Amino acid sequence: VTLSQMIPAFEGGRWLLVNPYTRDRFQNGDTPPEGLSAEPSLIVFDALGGDVGQTIGFIEGREASAPFPKPTPVDAINAALVDTVYHAPKE
Repeated sequence: VTLSQMIPAFEGGRWLLVNPYTRDRFQNGDTPPEGLSAEPSLIVFDALGGDVGQTIGFIEGREASAPFPKPTPVDAINAALVDTVYHAPKE
């Protein structure tokens, strides 16, 4: 996709293709599963510097435009860069 005009609020950021985690993805502890899940992927605006394969926390919907000073047409933003995920399932 080529953009001919940039919305000023998006300058300095980039777009990530994100595959959301499901419950099954947490069963292996810190080891991420191979490949993509069956869940649909989404496009997330990233101004924090997320990288390929990195776990991020994202916000969808109306709340995604909250960090911008003016109304901005965005559906999802990267809100956190996640270092470690701790998961302790109930036995």
